[in-house]
Amino acid sequence: MGRILLVSRLVLRDVRRRPVGALILLLGVAVVTTALSVGLILSGSTDALYQQTREQTRGPDVVAVSPDATADSLAAMTDLRHGPGVVRYGGPYPVVETTATAHDQTVNVMAIGRETAPAAVDQPLVTAGSWVRAGGVVVERGFANAVGVHTGDSISVAGKDFLVAGLAVTAATPVYPGGLQSGDGGPTEHSAGRVWLTEDDVRSLLVPQTSYLANIALADPAATTEFTRSYRSAEVPVHFFKWQFIADADALVIRTTEPSLVVGSWLLAVLAVCCVAGLVAGRTAAQVRRVGLLKAVGAGPGLVAAVVLAEYVVFALAADVLGLAAGWFLSRTLSDPSSGMVDSAPPLGVGTVVTVTILAVAMAVVATLGPTLRAARTSTVDALAAAPQRPPEHRAARMPKSFGLPTSFLLGLRLIARRPGHAMRSAAGVATTSTTLVALVCLDAQPSHGYDLGPTVLTNLREQVGSRVLLIITVAMIGLAAVNIVVTTWSTAQDARHSLAVARTLGATPAQVTGGLCVAQLLPALPGALLGIPVGLALFGLFSADNAVWPAPVWLFVAALGTLAGVAACTAIPARLEARRPVADVLV
Repeated sequence: MGRILLVSRLVLRDVRRRPVGALILLLGVAVVTTALSVGLILSGSTDALYQQTREQTRGPDVVAVSPDATADSLAAMTDLRHGPGVVRYGGPYPVVETTATAHDQTVNVMAIGRETAPAAVDQPLVTAGSWVRAGGVVVERGFANAVGVHTGDSISVAGKDFLVAGLAVTAATPVYPGGLQSGDGGPTEHSAGRVWLTEDDVRSLLVPQTSYLANIALADPAATTEFTRSYRSAEVPVHFFKWQFIADADALVIRTTEPSLVVGSWLLAVLAVCCVAGLVAGRTAAQVRRVGLLKAVGAGPGLVAAVVLAEYVVFALAADVLGLAAGWFLSRTLSDPSSGMVDSAPPLGVGTVVTVTILAVAMAVVATLGPTLRAARTSTVDALAAAPQRPPEHRAARMPKSFGLPTSFLLGLRLIARRPGHAMRSAAGVATTSTTLVALVCLDAQPSHGYDLGPTVLTNLREQVGSRVLLIITVAMIGLAAVNIVVTTWSTAQDARHSLAVARTLGATPAQVTGGLCVAQLLPALPGALLGIPVGLALFGLFSADNAVWPAPVWLFVAALGTLAGVAACTAIPARLEARRPVADVLV
């Protein structure tokens, strides 16, 4: 108990002394855990929302659509109520495939005739307004949002005007833009919007009836395949749509965004590890002094390691909680982009919590393991004297000929040779950022394919959601990369503060010191930015379609040059501040 109290007090004291570093650690890990949380939550959120919609709307297990509206089709649809395992039946309802016009937009619609009384199977949940009535139409909510229709608006169906009585969601058809077709068609990615009218209003339309539709509930919802097989050789070829197909169609929009979220979260994790490692490296001297004091009062290597590691693990766990909460909140806005299912928060599963927590702790441990082990092995005398943990890695033999090279360039090369770990972290962070920017350039090069619902082409939800997700990840990546560059520059300057002060006493100007720190970041950033081009292309090719359009090479190099420009801008400010520090304050 005493050790736990000691570690807690030391962590709190360190946070009060260095709040900026603690905040950087918290936000960096939180960004990663948020992205991963959203990806993991969305992987099963649509299925959960569909099941909730099925429960609240008495969703069918099988939807049957006749090939036409003949008397034989009506008889065949009516006979389905006596099929094997049928416990509830709704229909057959008249269906007309026609067009609707609202706000100067004409689109294909499937108009379904329904009774005003609640149905035993598939009673759409009205989210605004009221259910169908004479002269009133109910529009599927996702489709209504796409065309900008609200309750009280006027909409023309097959040339006849109706008042929008309400908006509703259902589990009997895929959400917008999905649909079911009758006749010789079949399930398509997007065919028409859905509207419900009274049966009399459907029959009063100035277009012929297309087909009949029936909703069927089975004693065993999992027996849909057996039910449809029993009608394989029927005289009238009825089209059956199982609830499993509808659920899979609903998840299609979200499924395309999952790779971006999961891969993006791992790229963010790499960048966060670099950022935390740079933060740890910049605080090495203070940690070494603390280790010496702890060992002087009898602390063993285990307690020393716990003290050094505890702060980062505690903040990683706090960032884990913050990321899970933010991810759950963001997933609510992404889980149902069409607004075609019930309004409900997606579940936060135990597996998601465990996976995200393990990642958060792993990032903290990986970033701090090296300094922690070195601190535990440091002798008490060296630690109290704040002696270096190892001799400088710079060797004169490793340096190239200096004849003719600018002073700033020589200082930068010396900083890289002295601490190559800083250069490797900088290169890894820049490569990760460049990879994301290249993927964004590739996505931007793709032609837009809207949903063709007849005379009007509507917004492609999959492209919209995918672009939004990648843009969020890119913004987070750029922000975290900027922090990583600033932290790396600061830790490099902290580590080389004495040698840079000596260089200034020998004639180096503050501008040359600033240039040296910039060179120390830009030289490793150059191969990192170039490496991001093939890696970004490979990631895009891995998840793109075979007919994907590749961007012009010049735009890829523009992305790499933009990354380098960002590195230069983020390096210049902390480098300039460090170069203006008085030499006497450092050497005395």
